[in-house]
Amino acid sequence: MSKDLSTRIDSKENTYLVNGEEVKLTGSIIKNYLTRGNDDISDTDVVMFTNLCRYQKLNPFLNEAYLVKFKGAPAQIIVGKEAFMKRAEDSENYDGFKAGLIIDRKGEYVEEEGSFLTPGDELIGGWAMVYRKDRKFPVVAKVGMNEYDKKHSTWKQIPQTMIRKVALVQALREAFPKNLGGMYVEDEMQDAEVVEPEEKVKKEVKSKANKEEVKFEKTKAVDVELENEEQTDLKDTPFDDEPEF
Repeated sequence: MSKDLSTRIDSKENTYLVNGEEVKLTGSIIKNYLTRGNDDISDTDVVMFTNLCRYQKLNPFLNEAYLVKFKGAPAQIIVGKEAFMKRAEDSENYDGFKAGLIIDRKGEYVEEEGSFLTPGDELIGGWAMVYRKDRKFPVVAKVGMNEYDKKHSTWKQIPQTMIRKVALVQALREAFPKNLGGMYVEDEMQDAEVVEPEEKVKKEVKSKANKEEVKFEKTKAVDVELENEEQTDLKDTPFDDEPEF
């Protein structure tokens, strides 16, 4: 895009309503405050993000949507799980859901509701069922850990919660394609690793540690003579006041 067009995109205000509240977006706001990663997004990315937010009535300032851009990879539009739930609940045909885990329990595959494991259970995947009032059967989604577990810190800490969430958003999207089509959560996007500042520092320290050799120059000990010829032994020096502790 030309420089003039890019400037207009950065400054042009796009205003729309979400639940009665005004949301105002500009290219500059999106680039500076609503994009994560380590690379700059293009003006095309800005336009696509703005149009998705307007069409789907998403409020990015409530973390319902944001952009992720890493060097060497295309920009990705990420939507929060809460936005999926809100869109589904706005539909008059939404009739609830069930979601849980697929586990290996003593050699037998078991589907448990919720995200709780008992000792000895091996987590295999997640499942979800979304009900619509106008359909006879629920929409079912089943996903495997081997496909979505990216070994990031969050997946290591709460794998049950993460895989259950992926299954649920997939079932919601299939059940309500008009409301949720083209929307994906971060955990479904294989390249969307958002590194928090603290985690980023830890990774940089680990990658750079002990790679540079620091050399110290050897110095010779130098005897320094006191200016006064008489040297006083501090042990024999009387103090007027004893120190207080």
